[in-house]
Amino acid sequence: MSSPDTFLARRICQGAESRMSFPTNLLQALKLDREEGTKQIFEVLRNLSFDGVGVSRETYGHGETKAIDFIASLAVASGLSCFADPAGNMILECPGLDTSLPFVATGSHLDSVPQGGNYDGSAGVVAGLLTLLDAQQQNLSRTLRTYILRGEESAWFGGPCYFGSRAMFGQLTDHDLESMHRSQKRPLRAQMESCGIQVDAMMEQAPWAESHQFAAWVELHIEQGPVLVQKKKPIGIVTGIRGNVRHRKAVITGEAGHSGAVPRWLRHDAVLAMAELMHRMDGHWKTLLEQGEDLVLTFGIVETDAKEHAVSRIPGMVSFSIEYRSQDETTLKLFGNLLAEEAEDISQKRKLSIDLGDVSQTKAAIMDPKLVALAQQTASDQQVDFEIMASGAGHDTAVFANQNIPSTMLFVRNENGSHNPHEAMDIKDFLAASHILSKMLCQLAL
Repeated sequence: MSSPDTFLARRICQGAESRMSFPTNLLQALKLDREEGTKQIFEVLRNLSFDGVGVSRETYGHGETKAIDFIASLAVASGLSCFADPAGNMILECPGLDTSLPFVATGSHLDSVPQGGNYDGSAGVVAGLLTLLDAQQQNLSRTLRTYILRGEESAWFGGPCYFGSRAMFGQLTDHDLESMHRSQKRPLRAQMESCGIQVDAMMEQAPWAESHQFAAWVELHIEQGPVLVQKKKPIGIVTGIRGNVRHRKAVITGEAGHSGAVPRWLRHDAVLAMAELMHRMDGHWKTLLEQGEDLVLTFGIVETDAKEHAVSRIPGMVSFSIEYRSQDETTLKLFGNLLAEEAEDISQKRKLSIDLGDVSQTKAAIMDPKLVALAQQTASDQQVDFEIMASGAGHDTAVFANQNIPSTMLFVRNENGSHNPHEAMDIKDFLAASHILSKMLCQLAL
């Protein structure tokens, strides 16, 4: 199957650059004024996927593909190599003098959540492009690559994420391919095929990337929380990425009844049981933090059945989500055991059932100490203030780090959070971080 949105990408991969027209005015703007040129690139990305509220670049959808094609066209117009892998990840490359050496890589994603912001993921892709443009002016021994990774977000297919990066290393599963789209109700497999991916061939070829091919991986990304804004620092240097455990649909089943006719001692109230479970887990969270553990906990979805619930009805059923994150796998396991124990105790005390449902887990990842030190030294050399911090959000970098590829991340200060249309990254902060990224990667590629 094919899609007109993948036409440019396919022509790039087939070496038909001479038949394409490119936005050379943007490249000229970058040469004359990098700040203004960068603003224009982000504006084009926004216009390509503006949904009336924010940007929606759907995983393996038209918005993501159009954004990839736009960045690829800039790369090819700049004289960079450009090719796609079997999962549709686009790879921009500046060859080194010795192509037999492991290459140095950066990159990020271009998909977004529905009605999301314009900088989540795209900041790292644009910074990677700028790094390659800088590398063209130097005689580097190692090849530099920027990966535009597909399908990083979990919002479109019910939880699984990192599709593009995991596919590279043979980690994509049949279960992933059968994940259903949030609104179109078709599986990921069909979504991938609709934009030209030959899924069966892709699965047969995997893995096509090997850890030993990478000398290092460094991803630039906006911070998706408030730490850098509150501390008035333009960049963060990441020491680890929290793993997460998700129960997407826990269900408590009690007994519905009349709110005025059933006394407290005879009630089996599902919502009060949920509230007690939440209260107990919040207490455990507080205790673990006081003991110096790294942990965050969220109950992001709470639902009673709209067809049944009423002001005068004791709720007989409630469903909710549970997510907890930590850099420490032992902490995640401990907290999971506490959750199971508390659920069992409450179910017996209140005489109802608590089903925590299916669980999915993303592994934590520790960043490479030498790369963290290099990032600190480079930032200091450039007289840019920085914060050493963990990443609470998940990123493709976790996949690379857990493949034993030396990895780290740079965060850019960003107001108003992320996964919303109000992301507010200052271009000067971005350029400072991008310059540090470029300096680091070029040094690693000498």
